[in-house]
Parts: sequence; C-alpha cells; structure tokens
Amino acid sequence: MASTDTLDDVTAFAKLHEANFPILSDASKSVSKSFGVLSALGFAKRWTFYIDSSGIIRDIDRRVKTATAGPDLAKNIERLGFE
Repeated sequence: MASTDTLDDVTAFAKLHEANFPILSDASKSVSKSFGVLSALGFAKRWTFYIDSSGIIRDIDRRVKTATAGPDLAKNIERLGFE
C-alpha cells in the first residue's frame, strides 16, 4: 500500500487499523507520479496494482471500492493465480 500522507500519518493509520502489511509514505509524490495515479488535486487515486514476483504488473484495478476492497483483492489475487 502507498499513500501520499507523511510517514507519521501512515504509521498512525497502520497502528489504528492494526495493519499487517507495509505502507509506503510517498509524501514527495514521486511514486504516485511514476505509476500515473497522482490526481490533479495532488492525492493518489485508489488503484490497485497486481505485481508478480518478477516485478511485472499483471493487472490494474482502477475501480477500487473501499467497502469491498478486501474481498475484491482476494478474488483478483485468485483470478490472477498469485499464491
């Protein structure tokens, strides 16, 4: 997961939600720009990139819905054959 929030903010978010995965603080917005997800308002769009172990982007979900993001993620991981 990546966020344009500061390191302090993403750390607080991770603690609050007991995240068991890394969260990248992209406060400089360089990663967001590189992946083409930086909106005109300066925040990252909620897109999910499915990247395989070789670093190849296998799919991009550009219609992420926060209410169903977890189940949608699991479904797409299975569909793409990730383990």
